[in-house]
Amino acid sequence: MFERLNPQNWTINWTAAGEAAFVLVLAIAIAWLIYRIAFALVVKLANKSESPVDNILLRRIRRPIKWSLIAIAITLAAQVDPTLADVWDPLGHFLRPALLGWIAFSLVKAYTAAVELKLDGAADPVAVRSRRTRISILSRTATVAIIVITVGLMLFTIPAVQTIGATLLASAGLAALAVGAAAQPALKSLIAGLQIAITEPLRLGDMVVIDGHTGRVEEIHMAFIIVRTWDERAVVVPTAQVLDESFENWSRSSEVLTGPVFLHLDPATEVGPIRAEVERFVADHDLWDQRTLAVLMTEAYPESIELRISVSARTIGDLWNLRCAVREHMLAWIREEMPDALIRHRLEVPGGHPKAGEPEAP
Repeated sequence: MFERLNPQNWTINWTAAGEAAFVLVLAIAIAWLIYRIAFALVVKLANKSESPVDNILLRRIRRPIKWSLIAIAITLAAQVDPTLADVWDPLGHFLRPALLGWIAFSLVKAYTAAVELKLDGAADPVAVRSRRTRISILSRTATVAIIVITVGLMLFTIPAVQTIGATLLASAGLAALAVGAAAQPALKSLIAGLQIAITEPLRLGDMVVIDGHTGRVEEIHMAFIIVRTWDERAVVVPTAQVLDESFENWSRSSEVLTGPVFLHLDPATEVGPIRAEVERFVADHDLWDQRTLAVLMTEAYPESIELRISVSARTIGDLWNLRCAVREHMLAWIREEMPDALIRHRLEVPGGHPKAGEPEAP
């Protein structure tokens, strides 16, 4: 295509360039036509299917498949036209890994979206959280691996990078030690993320208590976990901390919990009427799941007693609201029906103090 006349000037073979351009346009047109016909048939077949997974998959891989077909057509055309081959071969070696990585990335995203769509109709919330956690972590791991491999393959198509790679391989021992030491935190987080996906100490949507923060697990990344508290704060917890330290998971197997309500009353209080009122109020409450209801005196001090009211509910949110309702109702009932049960600090002086009436010494 280019002919050297002297060291300073170039001339263009316009005939060869025109033929290469014609072959290029023809190859792209044929590839586009094949793409349109093939996808029209596939879309018709997908529309006949009752599952929406097919449409999700087609929507995700449509663009990478289109450009991959164009790249294949140009590669085949370059074998016919040497002028086009001179231009396309270096560029094709660089683009082919990118297109393959794009297809793999799209397939991972399509699979993730399809599985999440199926989970939306599941009845078991615990199983849904478990699968969402695994999908989230494994899809992120696969995405990172695809990006790293794709970028590496693209860079190794550049001759200068190949030379650098050969030099690094010559000193692989020292390089491995250096990379291992530098990447230790990242590798620890990666392994911790995979362990969480497999062992599932917590999952997306679980109610947990970590470092004194109570909230729902909103996101699980390879390096950190986002816990959303009741006041909408986002607590960032390192992934490795979940495996290294203890924490509370309130919804590990289900959200059915039992919670306490504590009342501190006067030691002279009769517990029987209070127990009867608690049982009457909780039995008529819509949030009680009829599983746990008890009123026990758990402590007795010289100036007070402690009553623990145990109630249960179907979900953590229902349990919180039920406990608040029981606490508010019982305090109001005690103020009206048994005001003497409220704690008062007393000072009894039987017959007066013997020195109260004595005159002061001069």
